[in-house]
Amino acid sequence: MLVAFSVSPGGTGRTDGSVHDAVAAAVKVVRESGLPHRTDAMFTTIEGEWDEVFDVVKRATDAVGEFGSRVSLVLKADIRPGYTGELDGKVERLEQAISGE
Repeated sequence: MLVAFSVSPGGTGRTDGSVHDAVAAAVKVVRESGLPHRTDAMFTTIEGEWDEVFDVVKRATDAVGEFGSRVSLVLKADIRPGYTGELDGKVERLEQAISGE
């Protein structure tokens, strides 16, 4: 399965509204998990089995919780049993479709 998630703190007390330190803590959890992942400007996507992916999401959310009085979590999942390598595979198929191959 692929899970794209975005997690950020609320109630940080920062006047500039920045959440980069909290997001960095979450991304560190993801990177240390050893699961295939990709981070972009809006989401981090993780690939793995249900229990391992959601364990990482929970730990990342807990890490962000240290930075504020509340946490916002957005998830989107692609649950496709029997498929692996989809973090890159989906993008490769898209690029092939665009180029007409």
